[in-house]
Amino acid sequence: MRYIKKLIRIILITLITFLFSIAFYFIAARGLSSITVNKEQKNTKDMTMYISTNGMHTDYVFPIESDLINWSDEIKFTDTKSQREDYKYVAIGWGDKGFFLDVEDWDSVKPNIALNAAFGLGTTAIHTTFIHDIKIDESIREISITKEQYKALIDYVNASFKRDTNGQIINISTDKVYGMNDSFYEATGSYSFLHTCNSWANTGFKKAKMRACLWTPFQEGIFRKYEMGYIPEPVF
Repeated sequence: MRYIKKLIRIILITLITFLFSIAFYFIAARGLSSITVNKEQKNTKDMTMYISTNGMHTDYVFPIESDLINWSDEIKFTDTKSQREDYKYVAIGWGDKGFFLDVEDWDSVKPNIALNAAFGLGTTAIHTTFIHDIKIDESIREISITKEQYKALIDYVNASFKRDTNGQIINISTDKVYGMNDSFYEATGSYSFLHTCNSWANTGFKKAKMRACLWTPFQEGIFRKYEMGYIPEPVF
């Protein structure tokens, strides 16, 4: 009887600790994502980019061609099923490779995939999607930035691609793409509950000295910094 009571006590302590850790994680995410870094921005329209979300995951969306880069030089149209070349934009996001390739929806999440992702045990990938036109709504926000900020984002994204011995990004050959216009590439870095796909996007904004959260694992924190109709505090 004494051992049963001890076992029950251990189980209860473990359960309470687990629930407390989850609550602390969400409270920290909300609190730290509410703190804005790089709040004051130059009043500029040098470059226009976008962020998009599917409700969980943040993508950068760039014009394919600019005077700083042509993304199609490395992210090949021929890597997509359609192989069409008449797209205007490309969406780029980073995340856990297992989730990208093996999870169709939340109902199909397997425990081993979730554990690997949560604790940084898996590998990562970059998902790219070519887009014809942009329609601004609750899931897509327009952002005006300086050329210096855009260059910093370009450098950040390029550093997130894993490359072969010839310096080329590595396409992941798979049938598990989401449509006719997307593809996957091997990536650097480790995904975890502390460094999620949204943390990756937020870190890029911080490196580019754009408005960003102090830290966020969720897309809501980023999108609050770029509310529709938001007017930044200018620096002249």
